[in-house]
Amino acid sequence: MKKSYIFLILIIVAGVVAFLIPALDISWLGFLNWGVISTILAILVCAALFFEFESKATSSKEIALIAMLGTVSAVLRVPFAAIPSVQPCTYLIICSGYVFGPVAGFAVGAITPLVSNFFLGHGPWTLYQMIAWGFAGLSAGFLGKFKLNRLLLIALGVLWGYLYGFITSLWFWTSFVYPLTLKTLIVTQMNAVWFDTFHAVGNAVFMGILGMKTIAVLERFKRRFSIFVIGVHDE
Repeated sequence: MKKSYIFLILIIVAGVVAFLIPALDISWLGFLNWGVISTILAILVCAALFFEFESKATSSKEIALIAMLGTVSAVLRVPFAAIPSVQPCTYLIICSGYVFGPVAGFAVGAITPLVSNFFLGHGPWTLYQMIAWGFAGLSAGFLGKFKLNRLLLIALGVLWGYLYGFITSLWFWTSFVYPLTLKTLIVTQMNAVWFDTFHAVGNAVFMGILGMKTIAVLERFKRRFSIFVIGVHDE
């Protein structure tokens, strides 16, 4: 296993533990600032995956294509800002990860809020949006080895409608809720369930109508930008 993967796994495990410990209401750890800890870990996860994308990108064309997809995803988000939690960018992020792989999918997902929030407003939530959408593309990339039909893509979109909301609500829970217990975590998440449902339904609609077509288009771009190495035999 590559060292970068080991480093990434350790960071993700540490991040999960950092959120589970306060949820278990361990009072003797109450002096720690979990908002700062979770933010640092989120930054490390983003940095590790961006470095991994830089090392895996095979050409400048591929880097340009991923950057373009991230920008298009960000632009798609802006017109729908008036409709609560309806995010067409989520379907494009999932399709991008499915076609181009987990690391590229994470890059498209992380770029989306980084760019779109220049129009919609940056804040401490931006980092968690980068993680949430990045992981949506990352997970879709791991599923790229399997042939997913329309119903499975819709199910994946619905799943990430709720997972996105869970992850992005963590910044509010760790920073503004006291005490950090399993009960307050559940209450915080339940307060956002309606918004998450709107997001999930929107994902299902976009994925059902455009998912298969978008994947077909992206696969054509992937074939055009692929580099094939032809072996040369010595005489």
